[in-house]
Amino acid sequence: MNSSPPQPARLDFRSRGFDFASFAFTGVTGLATLFILAILAIIIANVVWHGWSTFSWRFLTTGMTTDTGVAKDMFNAEEAGVLPMIIGTALRVLVMTLFVVPIGVITAIYLTEYAHSTALTTRIIRGAVNNLAGVPSIVFGLFGLGFFISFIGGAMDAGRAEPHWGKPAILWASLTLAVMTLPLVIVATEESLRAITPGLREASLALGATKLETILKIVLPEALPGILTGGILAVGRAGGEVAPILFTGAAYYMRDLPKAPTDQFMDLGYHVFILSTQSPDIEKTRPILFATVLALLLLTLSLNLIAVLVRARVRKKMRAGH
Repeated sequence: MNSSPPQPARLDFRSRGFDFASFAFTGVTGLATLFILAILAIIIANVVWHGWSTFSWRFLTTGMTTDTGVAKDMFNAEEAGVLPMIIGTALRVLVMTLFVVPIGVITAIYLTEYAHSTALTTRIIRGAVNNLAGVPSIVFGLFGLGFFISFIGGAMDAGRAEPHWGKPAILWASLTLAVMTLPLVIVATEESLRAITPGLREASLALGATKLETILKIVLPEALPGILTGGILAVGRAGGEVAPILFTGAAYYMRDLPKAPTDQFMDLGYHVFILSTQSPDIEKTRPILFATVLALLLLTLSLNLIAVLVRARVRKKMRAGH
């Protein structure tokens, strides 16, 4: 019986041809990415070029008053300093993080682990989160003024001769920013929780662990890098926001640093707004303005870098544990 030799596999003509559509799409996406990076590089270079002459260690570590208590001229490049603004910006971002991360994580756990996806309450919560992400930041500022300061603070000041809680403060500004960045933390945490394989949950429950024990000891540790990613996104957005703190805590000028949650604070973003709109000589103030913007960029980058390093260390420990 004759056996014919095996025929070679038939090759598709397209596999040996040039795919012009894929090449064109790759080129367009690559050019779009390069365009975004180029715009970012131009912005940063412009800020550094105009602000480097004023940017110095003295500029970063100088307050708004002299040793004798006399106020310094914030529009004078030889006297101006941004130490109170750096401290105020860092404080409001840190306090905001303390509020937004626990609330966002708890909400994401409820939506992912407990709530039914087709339930009316679940759809209402998800709709509220999606709508909250699209609200303009100035609206959050008005919300913080009306709800936190007038309603909650006013109720806490009942019986007081002078307002203590019912006035702009670093606490209310941080809570307003927490409400604004809440959708970022919720969405990032949800995606991280959904990425965990169901087999881990099933194995934990099969070994006799309760649902709460499974979430606390299995699910959350696995989702921790994603939770930290949500925190990084929240810090990145809140670091440069000005509109939400205009009515809730930012001050034009303060002689002393904030010492309590009920104190107002000076802020880098708000200071940039003041320098660009209130200066008697904008050309003279321009170097201070760009140096302040550079300080804001470095502070935001530093806060994000700290969070990224923490996330990297957590991931390293998790890999070592596995």
